Amino acid sequence: MSQAELAEKLGISQQTISKYENGTRQPDFNILKFIADFFDVSTDYLLGRSVIRKPGKSIEESHAYYNFNVEGLPDEAIKQVEDYIEFIKHKYNSK
Repeated sequence: MSQAELAEKLGISQQTISKYENGTRQPDFNILKFIADFFDVSTDYLLGRSVIRKPGKSIEESHAYYNFNVEGLPDEAIKQVEDYIEFIKHKYNSK
C-alpha cells in the first residue's frame, strides 16, 4: 500500500504518513488507534513494544500459521513477510 493510499484511508495527508515513517512526527492517540484497527494489530505492536501482532496470541501462535522460522528477523522484516502473505492470499482467494 502506498503512502497516498494509506493517507486517504486515514483521512490525513501523504506528507504526514511520510513523516510518521521517517520518525519526524508521531501520530496522535486517535490516529494510532485507527492505524492499529486498520491493520488489525495492537497499538503495542505499532509502538514496537511487542512482536505479537494481534492481542491474545502468543508469538508462537502468531508465527506458527506461516510455518517458518522468523527467529532473528527484525520486526519490520517479519511484518513485511506477513503483509506479503496476506497480499498473496487476497490475490488468489479473490478469483
